[in-house]
Amino acid sequence: HIWPMVPLTTIHTHIIHPGLLYMFLVVGETGVPGGNLHRHGENMQTPHRKAPSRWELNPGPSSCEARALTAALRSCLSVGNNISSIPADAFNGILNLEWINLKKNRLTTAGIHPHAFRELKFLTRLYLDGNLLETIPSGLPSTLQELKINENHLQEIQDTSLKGLNGLVTLELEGNRLSEGSVAHGAFSDLDLLYLRLGRNHFRAVPQGLPPTLQELYLEHNRIEEISETVFNQTQSLTLISLRNNRLEETRIAPMAWIHHRSLESLDLSHNDLHLVPSFLPQSLVHLVLVGNRIERIPGYVFAHMSPGLEYLYLSYNRLDGEGFEPESFFGTYSSMVELCLDHNQLLNVPSGINEMSNLHFLRLNDNKIRYRLALNSLCDPGLNGEGTLVALRLDNNFIDPDTISPSAFSCVRAPSSVVLKPQHEAKKQPRRQHV
Repeated sequence: HIWPMVPLTTIHTHIIHPGLLYMFLVVGETGVPGGNLHRHGENMQTPHRKAPSRWELNPGPSSCEARALTAALRSCLSVGNNISSIPADAFNGILNLEWINLKKNRLTTAGIHPHAFRELKFLTRLYLDGNLLETIPSGLPSTLQELKINENHLQEIQDTSLKGLNGLVTLELEGNRLSEGSVAHGAFSDLDLLYLRLGRNHFRAVPQGLPPTLQELYLEHNRIEEISETVFNQTQSLTLISLRNNRLEETRIAPMAWIHHRSLESLDLSHNDLHLVPSFLPQSLVHLVLVGNRIERIPGYVFAHMSPGLEYLYLSYNRLDGEGFEPESFFGTYSSMVELCLDHNQLLNVPSGINEMSNLHFLRLNDNKIRYRLALNSLCDPGLNGEGTLVALRLDNNFIDPDTISPSAFSCVRAPSSVVLKPQHEAKKQPRRQHV
């Protein structure tokens, strides 16, 4: 008998039990369990796995037929239904499951039996986003590698909440009600996590006790006001920290917080309350994102200690003007800088030091107040021999008169078409003085 396939979102139930579970089983696997487990954040994202393209609806097989049907099943998908509870025997007969996706239901902590997932010895991925959980469910199998409980009502993580999950690689708890006071100091102590997402919570400080194996930490859209001197002491494997959309000021970042980290390459401090580029940045830094702050100044030698050197610097949408730079502001980046964004500031001229960047490929100076004619050597140093390195240069939406620019001003640009000069704002003409 052939049964029509209907979208799973049209099926509504309040409880998962063995008789109904067959209606939510996905036939086949949509990805390699454990492969590409982490997901990058804003400015660093990778595509999600494709949704299952084929699944089958079986209205009621006999027990023998059910065993044959479910023996090879690896994935269970029920997204956007009204499931509110999972009894102890919900997954009986389908113990080979590797991936369970129960996003956007009405699951509560009390509604999930402590033994519901216990016998799933092959389960590596569990998605519980968009439910009503107040705590992390107990009895999760030690085989889990990826656990997502985003957009729930989580209020605390106890010392025992994640105990036994020694294989966990990715943990996502974004969009909950967690704070530094509600996360126990030993909550992550037994874990070998690589990727941790705690964005959109209520943290005022970075939580203590982060696992030493951690490589990527996301804490966007919290209320973090300070970075203490010891909070990253045990996380020397970190390669990326995202603290965008918090309340950080440069005076609240401890000098020794991360300067000696040798693996930390990417740091996102955009949309905070910074007034100048922070000192004592990680010496291994490659990417630095400072977009949307109130930065007015880049101190001299602030990048000088970095090795091999900063390559990507994003300072768009700040308050930099002609007095915000020192001759040594970019010292240490002359041979390393690849991309520099200074657009949407209040610059009156091209900052000094840019013409010494011998490896610069992308430069954005658009939407500033750069006026009239460009100084001949402000962008390109005529003493640097060899092929031009600039691939893209934006100078539009300033007050530059293109007719006054010498062709040699762009000698370091690979192609004339790579320069964006139009449109420009028209400078207001000063009224002529009348002689009496």
